[in-house]
Amino acid sequence: MLNIEKKTNGSELTVALSGRLDTTTAPELEKQIKESVGGVENLVMDLQALEYISSAGLRVLLSAQKIMNRQGSMAVTHVSETIMEIFEVTGFSDILNIE
Repeated sequence: MLNIEKKTNGSELTVALSGRLDTTTAPELEKQIKESVGGVENLVMDLQALEYISSAGLRVLLSAQKIMNRQGSMAVTHVSETIMEIFEVTGFSDILNIE
């Protein structure tokens, strides 16, 4: 299960994720990001409470990064050791702006 919490502050959107981002939950996150990024210049993905991310979840983050490359910036924050390890093994640590 994945909980998605969105907070907007001017042109900044913070998306806080908790739970598991996998093949079951990735489509919902992708849909919500696409619906929410119009006019957003800074997207912050807060992964503090994310327990697991699969390749489907990585694909959604990559898709969000591509959208934000065209209209502003994206940062990934509060990455746990477990998730960071996945980012490093997959090379995502070089693609994503992790703070």
